[in-house]
Amino acid sequence: MKKYNLQKSIYQLINVIVVLFTITPVFSQQSQNEIVNFNANWEFVKDVDTILTAKHFERCKSVELPWENVSLPHTANIEPLVITGNQWQGYCFYRKFFKIPKKFAGKSIVIQFDGAMQIAEVFLNGKHISTHSGGYLPFAVDITDKVNLDKENCILVRSTNIESPLVPPGRPLADLDFCYYSGIYRNAYLIVKDKLHISNQILTRKVAGGGIYVYYSNVSSVSAIVNVNVDVQNDDLNACKTNVICALTDSLGKLVAVSESELLPIEPNMNRTISKNLKIEMPILWSPENPYLYNLTIKVIRENKETDSENIKIGIHTFSFSSANGFELNGSKLKIRGTNRHQEYPYIGNALSDNAQYRDAYKIKLAGFNFVRCSHYPQSPAFLDACDELGILVMEPTPGWQFFGNDEFQKNSIMDIRNMVRRDRNHPSIILWEASLNETEMEQQFIEKAHQAIKEELPFGENYTAGWVDTVYDVFIPARQHATPPDYWNKDKKARPFLIAEYGDWEYYADNAGFNQKEFANLTSEERTSRQLRGNGQKRLAQQALNYQESHNDNLKGNAVGDANWLMFDYNRGYANDLESSGIMDIFRLPKFAFYFYQSQSNLQLNENSKFHKPMIFIANYWNDSSSTQVKVYSNCDGVELKCNGQLIARQKPDLDVNSTNLAHPPFTFNIATFNNGTLTATGYFQEKKTIETSIKTEGKPSGIILNWDESGKPLKAGCNDIVFVYATITDLEGNPIHDYDGFIDFKVKGDAIIVGSASIKAEAGIATILLKAGSKPGNIEIIANGKKLESKKLKLKAN
Repeated sequence: MKKYNLQKSIYQLINVIVVLFTITPVFSQQSQNEIVNFNANWEFVKDVDTILTAKHFERCKSVELPWENVSLPHTANIEPLVITGNQWQGYCFYRKFFKIPKKFAGKSIVIQFDGAMQIAEVFLNGKHISTHSGGYLPFAVDITDKVNLDKENCILVRSTNIESPLVPPGRPLADLDFCYYSGIYRNAYLIVKDKLHISNQILTRKVAGGGIYVYYSNVSSVSAIVNVNVDVQNDDLNACKTNVICALTDSLGKLVAVSESELLPIEPNMNRTISKNLKIEMPILWSPENPYLYNLTIKVIRENKETDSENIKIGIHTFSFSSANGFELNGSKLKIRGTNRHQEYPYIGNALSDNAQYRDAYKIKLAGFNFVRCSHYPQSPAFLDACDELGILVMEPTPGWQFFGNDEFQKNSIMDIRNMVRRDRNHPSIILWEASLNETEMEQQFIEKAHQAIKEELPFGENYTAGWVDTVYDVFIPARQHATPPDYWNKDKKARPFLIAEYGDWEYYADNAGFNQKEFANLTSEERTSRQLRGNGQKRLAQQALNYQESHNDNLKGNAVGDANWLMFDYNRGYANDLESSGIMDIFRLPKFAFYFYQSQSNLQLNENSKFHKPMIFIANYWNDSSSTQVKVYSNCDGVELKCNGQLIARQKPDLDVNSTNLAHPPFTFNIATFNNGTLTATGYFQEKKTIETSIKTEGKPSGIILNWDESGKPLKAGCNDIVFVYATITDLEGNPIHDYDGFIDFKVKGDAIIVGSASIKAEAGIATILLKAGSKPGNIEIIANGKKLESKKLKLKAN
């Protein structure tokens, strides 16, 4: 027996060595597969006679219609900044002419759309081939046997964003707390693969299967096991034998582990799951503080030749939720401090570029949050990729808000839950699956099916469902206002973990008056609410920040595993003719005072390599109003010194008031006896050492403009519909911002770029903002800004 085990061990060792030495040539023998970005060279038309057949739309030369050349992501309608009437709803058509070379004969050919709002009918060469219902998740169409090789083909998508009670969220736009928007607003791909390939998890419709499924076991700082399930599809007419190679490399490309499966048979037109385990010694564990990602490469081999390969990024970690220990990540307790995000931009709705998605995630991280709830629908894969990279924990919800439909609606909702998991199960950032229709009275049977769908799709590893009702789900996620003041959830002692998924808005706006937001419009005074535009002035911005401070501090009294404020960015709603302005940044991603309050809650790290935990200090006062002599300073330092015109006012420790008792870093409040024009200077100290300093000066008369643009970790990129905000800050002669300036600024652009929306913008709180869209070609772009009696300004930037 000992001799046999020794021989077996030697054989296994030799086999691994062989794989290690053969992995490079195998990887270099690339298959003839292609995943092609399919975003360019589409044509678009809307508001035409919808009863015409699809064939009428396939030849622009024979039908005189106003076809417009567009690329994806694309919105069917440029909306006003504030949607005061009805958001556009209707039918639109997208078509694209393309050729598939003869060299791809015998290949599997699929077109995948990552998102189209919200019912899409697909036609190929005049024939209907697919209909997809649902605006927030991908769909794919297999055109292998329908496409004409080496000839012109035309794919046409007829899309409508008119709400349907059968399609989640289901609620009519006029009663909806967000907007549906329109178009093919996410990426599209042409996927050409060998008949023997890694299956498409959306097309396969296989429970806990399709594509690649990665989970982890026995995770510690000493070792971990990476479990990989690969679903291999054989679309050939003949059976074959295949094996799979899985290789894990670190962020520098160094091989960490490799494993090869045995040779296994797959019958024709069938798929088979092949499982492999990779043991990692001394793994670097993924966390918000260190979001380390490994590269996992998977190769499908037939007769010693690669037929398919895929690369994904993974993060190794272990986590749990419990009533006893709250949320634990990699064996340590972690308090969740988060926010909610709607994915819209001004003018273009949901049609954000991948880089714009990243920039939003960057701002969430910059604000000091370690968690985001993707309210109230699955958001872009690019946004989740950014959360993986930046270290932001995620709760991902199925589409839903205050609406429960019939059996078909419920069936579609359960399917959304399954497809959401199949698309996103490998993201290390996702820790909660919100299998619940938000603030909706759901039937018990539906709740149980929704919860069970997650468990069936994720039978291995760690997974937790979440719901706003206190039953069935693993984690209870109420809003703060779902309980009653003054204690809210602080005295909750039930034996289950819970996270406060919304707070800081509705309890101040409507005094916990209920769910009907239309009925309770303007219920409380505008000064008390957290819904404050940047242009509402410093007193009301200070009130918003105080609301968030008070409610966050209060949440920390109880047993919640954490909380998520409502919300990160201002947004439009279907039922209201104004912006929902409880965001800590406005719709242009400009910060309000509350942004700096949250940023100050992030622990200081005196590390030059730290992007997000640097010393910070902010004076929440414009120092231009003699009635505003109370000065609040937000900082993560342990002491702050304030001077006015060089004269010491005070040096003090953080506040000890009732709204600061549980905060990681309370504010510093200074009461100044007399207002004097001039300069306020705040200096932050950490462990008695001067660490950071900032100043603000009473402004003079408007004189000039300072131009800058929002990079947020991603440079502007040409050829992908990338968009960035360009800000014109109105200043006095010394460059001090004029916070009450509200005149118009006119913008012009030179180079391959356009302004989306108006080029003449009314400034708000001293800043006028445009949305700039890069063109198809890299190069220099020049932006010119002019204002009445202001010196014009130019900004040069480059699109890569």
